[in-house]
Amino acid sequence: MKLRLEELNKELNSLQHFISREEGKRDKLIEKYDENSIKLKSITAELELLEKVTILFQKTSEYARQQAKRQIETLVTKCLQYVFESNIEFVIELDELRNKANAEFYVVTDSDGIIIKTKPELSRGGGVVDIVSLALRIAFLQIHKPQIQGPLILDEPAKHVSEEYIFNVGEFLKQTSEMFGRQIVMVTHNNHLAAISNKSYRVEYHQNISKCTPIDNI
Repeated sequence: MKLRLEELNKELNSLQHFISREEGKRDKLIEKYDENSIKLKSITAELELLEKVTILFQKTSEYARQQAKRQIETLVTKCLQYVFESNIEFVIELDELRNKANAEFYVVTDSDGIIIKTKPELSRGGGVVDIVSLALRIAFLQIHKPQIQGPLILDEPAKHVSEEYIFNVGEFLKQTSEMFGRQIVMVTHNNHLAAISNKSYRVEYHQNISKCTPIDNI
């Protein structure tokens, strides 16, 4: 009987040690659970904040894109209307193409209540493309942040514009230079565009030698 009691006491002590160890494990698991719960709450709060920041960036980006779109449309439209003396307008259509922003350019005219929208390259035999290209360069230079310094360098601008509008092109370039305080350096074969500049040079190429001769503009 005594032996049986000793065996029972040993088993009881063994069980008590086992229970103590398991309780220790339980307490550690509870402590770890509490720590992870706190971390989870912190991570969840950070994720919510990041989602809000992402939405803010998206809205800010969209706002900036729309602002730039309106500025470019306005400048190019004014340039087209000044040169061609018509109600022509420049329009940019923005959309998403393969998860990337895509822009399509159009010129719009109102002919007796009929709205005609075409690609610039399909309008007026290429002259519109020249003016759109010229106005876009100026627009991008002026709206770029930080602002790009230095002259505007042009190579044969408005070469497809008919002679009846070339005077307007020259006046537009002159006013642009004065308005934005930006020097324009231009290569051209057009006598009128050469004549409106402050300084002009005729470049002649002969026997592998380029000769520059000042032209007196009156």
